[in-house]
This record gives sequence, structure tokens and C-alpha cells, in this order.
Amino acid sequence: MTVVAVTKTHGPEAAEAAWEAGLRDVGENRVQEALKKIDAVRAAVRWHLIGHLQRNKAKHVTRFDLVQSVDSSRLAEAVNEIGCQAGHPIDVLLQVNVVGEATKGGFALKTLRTEVEGERMHALTGLRIRGIMAMAPLDADERMLRRVFAGARDARATLAAAGHDATELSMGMSNDFEVAVEEGATMVRLGTILFGARGQETA
Repeated sequence: MTVVAVTKTHGPEAAEAAWEAGLRDVGENRVQEALKKIDAVRAAVRWHLIGHLQRNKAKHVTRFDLVQSVDSSRLAEAVNEIGCQAGHPIDVLLQVNVVGEATKGGFALKTLRTEVEGERMHALTGLRIRGIMAMAPLDADERMLRRVFAGARDARATLAAAGHDATELSMGMSNDFEVAVEEGATMVRLGTILFGARGQETA
């Protein structure tokens, strides 16, 4: 189980504190905020981009160890182009939108199946699909949480069956990670429970 310490809205010292506490993975939501911290933090943490990535900022993906939020085929193609230019594949997770929330991006499960079972994704040699990322609705009850997390687990199985090295299942945040772990998460993204709330954005 990997705990990704989400340091958005906190300073570089939060990433350093995570390292000192034994956590090796740090997540950021926004590219610009992440880049400033990557340059400032001396600890050798592994940086995850967990927030939405705009295609015009895909050029920065080489600064991250894992991009968890590839939420469309067009974005996958943009990341692939950068990976090809860099000469090595970019490790990514595909974000799924299990229950079709209008406020969230991500592949619908049916769309994902169509995309990954064809040759299109396999042809993208500039990225390496390592698994699935999912978020449950903020107000979800336990039944909804389990529905979302089970859907994400099925999506990972779809990737694996299509021949992708899909071992990771990133799901669960500070308010629902216990259920996510029960449903098979290999990564949980924790912010508030580690660092407390700061500003208006918490994980």
C-alpha cells in the first residue's frame, strides 16, 4: 500500500515533513504549484500529479514520477508525444468516472473498455499505463463508495486483460480511504488527515 501525501495549498515544508515521517510519495493537484515545490524540495520524494492536466501543460509531465489523471484519449495522445520526445515512456494512470459525475473528468467505463481493447492505446509507446485512478463523490455514502471503488477495480482488470501493466489502483482520500483499502486500493491520496486543512482546497 502506497500513501501519497497530498501537499496542495501547503508549502514545500509539507513534502519535507512527509519524507521525514517515512512517506516517499507526494501528490500535487496543480502543475504550476507542483513545479515550484519540486524545485524547492531537497528530499528525494516521488512526485505524483493527481489533479486535472490541461493538454497545453503536458510538456511538464517529465517532472513527475506518475501522472494519475489522464482522463481522455486526447490527453493520452499529448502525454504520449512528450514521452516520445523525451525518449522514455511516461508512467500514467487512467482516470475513470464510474458514476458519470458532471463535475469530474475521466473515462466512462464503457468508453475505457473500447479504448484499451483496441490497438489505439497500445500504439502510444510514449506512455505506460500503470493502472486506474478514481474519485468517489464527496457526499457519497458507503454503498456509493463501494460502487465507485468496485467499478475502478473492474476498470483495472479491463486494462490488465488488454495487456497493459496495470498493477496500481489509486482511490481513497482522507474521508473514505478505509473503504478504498477494503476494496483493493494500492494507493491512497491523503492530505487533510496528514497536514490539516489550509485554504479552501483539501484532499
